[in-house]
Amino acid sequence: MNKSTFKPVMLTLLSAFIVFTLTNCTGSKKMFVAEDLTAENLFSVNIEGPAFDKNGQLYVVNYLRDGTIGKVAADGSCSMFIELPEGSIANCILFDKQDNMFLPDFTGHNVLFVDMQTRKVSVFCHEPRMFSPNDLCMNRNGQIFASDPDWNAGVGQLWRIETDGKPVLIEQNMGTTNGIELSPDEKTLYLNESIQRKVWKYSVDENGNISGKELFYSFDDFGLDGMKCDKKGNLYITRWGKGTIVVISPKGEFIREIPLKGKKCSNLVFGGKNGRTMYVTLQDRKCMEKVENNIAGKKF
Repeated sequence: MNKSTFKPVMLTLLSAFIVFTLTNCTGSKKMFVAEDLTAENLFSVNIEGPAFDKNGQLYVVNYLRDGTIGKVAADGSCSMFIELPEGSIANCILFDKQDNMFLPDFTGHNVLFVDMQTRKVSVFCHEPRMFSPNDLCMNRNGQIFASDPDWNAGVGQLWRIETDGKPVLIEQNMGTTNGIELSPDEKTLYLNESIQRKVWKYSVDENGNISGKELFYSFDDFGLDGMKCDKKGNLYITRWGKGTIVVISPKGEFIREIPLKGKKCSNLVFGGKNGRTMYVTLQDRKCMEKVENNIAGKKF
């Protein structure tokens, strides 16, 4: 190579290296960094329970005001989906295999059922012994596990709701039960106590029976709210009041803590094209944020 061609070639290689470096640095910076999805103050202070239907449409509770379900588009724009019966307020959204929507109605001691075609709302389960059903998860059999805190008394319960709507009380005399999630293989059920800052785990059999309660993880400060697993079985816990998501391995080992823009993070869900985007509800900002993760959610 002569001197006349050496300089242009080196400049081209240098430019390519700079572009490659900037692209990869930008990508790494975006990983685990919170961005706004929606504008602030579009939801009530009880924004929570984000969930995707089978078509990738995101739904969130308490759009504009309590007692509603909103739809959130990929660009962050929102619209009204349904208004619940007067007096009912949902904490969470859960979809079954048939894409029907289930909602814990904490004011009515209900789990509500929503026909997505007709948008008709009906009572799937009513149990007066429930304090205030809060969060839900479902196994492959269609059985629902529901956390049930009494915030005033600082106690809580755990219910299993059968496919016919029959409630079965499976754990009581707990702290303020809140976030709940099944491991990808559905052999472990995770349940946290918000005020007591503890995460418990149970073994689960194929009939939905729990056993072998163990302390999985505990925290010294702030609160706990919603939880989700990724496809490797790591557990993601929203730290209400601290404004972070903590990632814990299936062995109970701390992996990382992801900061958010808001502080009162109430719940999260995995979504996006590759399943690696976490969509988070923030009660202090009354909006949603999104965070790119390195592992997809368990359903992807």
